[in-house]
Amino acid sequence: MGTNVAGHKLPSGLRAVCRETRTYGSHERCLQTIQASTQTKRQIQEVLDQLDKDLIGLVPVKTRIKEIAALLLVHRLRKLLGLSSSNPGLHMSFTGSPGTGKTTVALKMADILFRLGYIKKGHLVTVTRDDLVGQYIGHTAPKTKEVLKRAMGGVLFIDEAYYLYKPDNERDYGSEAIEILLQVMENQREDLVIIFAGYKDRMDSFYESNPGLSSRVANHVDFPDYNPEELLHIGKMMLQEQQYRLTAESETVLLDYIALRMQEPHFANARSVRNAIDRARMRQANRMFAAGSRVLTKADLVTIQPEDFLRSRLFRK
Repeated sequence: MGTNVAGHKLPSGLRAVCRETRTYGSHERCLQTIQASTQTKRQIQEVLDQLDKDLIGLVPVKTRIKEIAALLLVHRLRKLLGLSSSNPGLHMSFTGSPGTGKTTVALKMADILFRLGYIKKGHLVTVTRDDLVGQYIGHTAPKTKEVLKRAMGGVLFIDEAYYLYKPDNERDYGSEAIEILLQVMENQREDLVIIFAGYKDRMDSFYESNPGLSSRVANHVDFPDYNPEELLHIGKMMLQEQQYRLTAESETVLLDYIALRMQEPHFANARSVRNAIDRARMRQANRMFAAGSRVLTKADLVTIQPEDFLRSRLFRK
């Protein structure tokens, strides 16, 4: 049997928790608190389900984000019930190659933190070194503080964060930005969450060179590269969103393109696939334009043919 609170029935296990908890003035208020947390859990699960739908693969990333969300949810519930619980570290590190979904996951993480009440606004501000570091004395502090002002109440995502630190250049002002970030991370932890992102090896060196920063980053999430089949799936989803389709032969050619592109410099996973699709759409449009007076059908306009990929320089090598 359960207890009705605001029209909802709670299991007997939750009633037992409230009987043991003396923090609240009434048994009913305790039950209402747990019910609200249960509703929040459903909301968080919705965000996680959407993340699973939006991102292909990345199982280790999804598992890690779920673990972080579960820890934060339990901490919030313990705090509401007056149970002792140390504050969880919220600052994070996302490591991996470009185009592996780091910004997308950061957006979802901001939503989770907002729904759990850890941040007040839930927005994401994405910046790089150029947004934080000035080129002359006295310029860095105002730039960094302006970015922090915009990000307050939400999540600040610093991409390629290792470029903030250039020990070989004595006249570089990146260390000044890092000092300001450290102060905010320590003194305004309830107002802002910072996510540092970049290639794993460079981020590891960055943290080794800045131990004060490393000690304040509690959650590390590593984003693996996609395999060719996952990238093909991502490409098909991108095309579907824009109301294009691939023929069976086009799928095979795109998969071949991906395998070739992965061997080239500056490969950026889903970002490189998006660029390939954009170029294929352009070639398809040129084909349509070159058709002259021929009447174009809907099938012509929505279909990407193998030749739209085969004209890439990668197939001419």
